[in-house]
Amino acid sequence: MTAEEKKDKQTTKPDASVKTVYAGKKEARRYFDKNRDERQEEFEQRIVDIARVTRVMAGGKRMRFRTCIALGNKKDKVGIGLAKGADVTMAITKAVNKAKKNMINVVTVNNTIPHEIYHKLGASKILLKPAKKGRGVIAGGAVRIILELAGIKNVTSKILGTNNKVSNVKCAIEALERLRKPVKKEASHSKKKD
Repeated sequence: MTAEEKKDKQTTKPDASVKTVYAGKKEARRYFDKNRDERQEEFEQRIVDIARVTRVMAGGKRMRFRTCIALGNKKDKVGIGLAKGADVTMAITKAVNKAKKNMINVVTVNNTIPHEIYHKLGASKILLKPAKKGRGVIAGGAVRIILELAGIKNVTSKILGTNNKVSNVKCAIEALERLRKPVKKEASHSKKKD
């Protein structure tokens, strides 16, 4: 290598327009972070129940908070999460994360459920019936929260068993999960014989 070539190498600076490999990764990370924020915003959360629970230890009682959160997008997706934490905010964040993992798709026909369903889970019994347009959500307590977050506009329901909110919510979720799409029957056209 001559002295002139060495001098040229030292004086040439890297081009500013050339991007490094990491610049592309940063752009991609920014893009995915933005999409994740948009997905998180589409779900609406409602508190079903908050309770202070205690556990008896050797030194006395240890208090924690238990929360039941319902999560839905009002477009046929709903889920519930039940979690405990040292304070209410910690319990709520845990419950929301659990609810996101346990989302179900609800079958709807003309803003109502396709058929009547009766479901029993433990001591809770729930009856759900389809309703005509304009009737609204006729439901009580915790079941109403689930039906509204699922995006069902017209439905009639009755809680027949226990008053326990958590049991009723779990029962309602299982009932909505068992709904089936109506099968369309093809009209058989009878041909006239000549």
